[in-house]
Amino acid sequence: MSFTVAIDGPAASGKGTIGRALAAHFGFRYLDTGLLYRAVGAKVMAGADPVEAARALVAEDLEAEGLRRPEVAQAASRAAAIPEVRAALVDFQRAFATRAGGAVLDGRDIGTVICPEAQVKLFVTATPEVRAERRYLELVATGHEVSRDEVLEDVKARDARDSARAAAPLKPAEDAVRLDTSELSIDAALAAAVAIVEERSGSGG
Repeated sequence: MSFTVAIDGPAASGKGTIGRALAAHFGFRYLDTGLLYRAVGAKVMAGADPVEAARALVAEDLEAEGLRRPEVAQAASRAAAIPEVRAALVDFQRAFATRAGGAVLDGRDIGTVICPEAQVKLFVTATPEVRAERRYLELVATGHEVSRDEVLEDVKARDARDSARAAAPLKPAEDAVRLDTSELSIDAALAAAVAIVEERSGSGG
C-alpha cells in the first residue's frame, strides 16, 4: 500500500530538511523533486535543449556534482517555467510517489499537480528575509562568496518566477496544511510535521 506525503513551498523554507527527516522517521522513501529541475538546469548550462534534457533524465543525473550552486538553481527555475519540461518529469515523480512503503516528495507543485490525491499535503514557508539568511549561511559554509543582499534578491526573484509561471505555479493546495517555519527550530518544525502526518495516517498516539 502506498502512502504519499506531498510537501510544497518556496526556496529555503525548510521543506527539504523536513521532507528528509519525515521520510527517515516513518521509513518512507524521499525525493527532492527540485533536484530533477536542477539536473535539467545543469544540462542546459552545458548546452543541452531543456526539453530534450528533461526527457532524457535518468536517476544517475540527480547525483551530478554542483547541483546546489546558485547559478544552477536559477537555470532550474527558468527550465521549470517551460510546460514541456514539467510534463516530461511528471511520470518520474508520480511513479516514485506511488511506490509501496510510503514516499515523501518535496517541490513546488507536488500537492497541486503531481500528487493531488496525496494523503498528506504540507505547504512549508517562511518570510523571504528568514529564507535568504538560511540560504546565505548555507552558501557561505560551502565556500561561496555572496552578500546577504544578493541572496535576498535571488530568493525574491525565484519566488516571483515560481509563483507567476503559467505552468503549475507555486501555491498551496486547497487542502494543504500550512507550516510557517520562520520562528521555528528544526526540531520544532519536524515535530509539527510528524504530528500532522500521524494525524492523517491514523498512526498517532
